[in-house]
Amino acid sequence: MARQKFPMGGFGANANNMIKQAQKMQQEMLKAQEEIEQSNFEASAGGGAVSVKMTGKKELTEVIINPEACDPDDVEMLQDLVLTAVNDVIKKVDDANNAKMSSLTGGLNIPGLF
Repeated sequence: MARQKFPMGGFGANANNMIKQAQKMQQEMLKAQEEIEQSNFEASAGGGAVSVKMTGKKELTEVIINPEACDPDDVEMLQDLVLTAVNDVIKKVDDANNAKMSSLTGGLNIPGLF
């Protein structure tokens, strides 16, 4: 039995266009990711008693502790300030990445994309 051929009509051209758009979007997303990775982020805690710097690749590059924050009788406070500052800077990197990707995907949440 011979197979019946169906005309592709506009489908072939439409599929080609969709592939080109997807490739363009992928290139834009890679460029955006590179921009984020090359950016630097900073956060502080305790009114500047502790500040940290991180790259967009989430590499911690600097931790600055104000000597006045070093109370030997309250080391736990200093530890909490460091944790807070590090967590805040990680959130800033994540927020910047999410905002950049959202602007490219039109707000679509695509799981596992970045």
